[in-house]
Amino acid sequence: MRWVVTGAGGMLGHDLLAALRAAGADVVPLRRADLDVTDPDAATAAVAGADVVVNCAAWTAVDDAEAHEARAFDVNATGAAHLARAASAAGARLVQVSTDYVFDGSATEPYAEDAPLAPVSAYGRTKAAGEWAVRAQAPDHLIVRTAWLYGAHGDCFPRTMARLGAEKERLAVVDDQIGQPTWTRDLADLVVRLVEAGVPAGTYHGTASGRTSWFGFTRRILASAGLTTPLEPTTSDAFVRPAPRPAFSVLGHDALRAVGVAPIGDWAARWDAAAAEVLAG
Repeated sequence: MRWVVTGAGGMLGHDLLAALRAAGADVVPLRRADLDVTDPDAATAAVAGADVVVNCAAWTAVDDAEAHEARAFDVNATGAAHLARAASAAGARLVQVSTDYVFDGSATEPYAEDAPLAPVSAYGRTKAAGEWAVRAQAPDHLIVRTAWLYGAHGDCFPRTMARLGAEKERLAVVDDQIGQPTWTRDLADLVVRLVEAGVPAGTYHGTASGRTSWFGFTRRILASAGLTTPLEPTTSDAFVRPAPRPAFSVLGHDALRAVGVAPIGDWAARWDAAAAEVLAG
């Protein structure tokens, strides 16, 4: 089975390549310099001969997207559409990585895979458009939504908070945004398991189980880093940013269970397994 991975230089792409190579897969990594996903001819050439295409390429600068929505749309929606058409023409299965930002964050129970999309940010709108394009252009697709990603091979929340915890006398951290911290290595493993299981086309949620706040996650990060920096809970209103953040980003995993694929484990246990590698990275 030949895999093509776009966005291979990113945090998730790096861990996906490692997982595929460990499994002995034939994998073609495509970084930003190798493929401009907004070029339809380049997308067609890039996926020729592929059995599986995993699209990790994305505009992920959430705040910048507010001022540059058209550019974000080019990558997150138009680029996804080009890859979807190319994968379909090549007879390849397309895995599109999406996000919790396609929801408005107003729920109080985990979002089901078929919950109505209601993005409230430019980033969310462009990723929702990418989902629609993939569904329309690539019948053999897997849309895998994720959230609160961290890993050893890129900037991420745990590494930032560990650094700040070592530099500052006290930290104030938002306690009114709830989500599921998810290790990129676990998400990469889930993508591989979904494809290898031959699950039906559709939407699946690739987040850790359980839930916490940014404050609760920070408390565990500092403990893992051996830091005793005092923490104060605060609200989103104290950290106003250009793009609104979902207050509730907990995603349900019923679709995984329905096809016999185990969801990622509890976020706290997975963080404990990841901490040394992520903080050292």
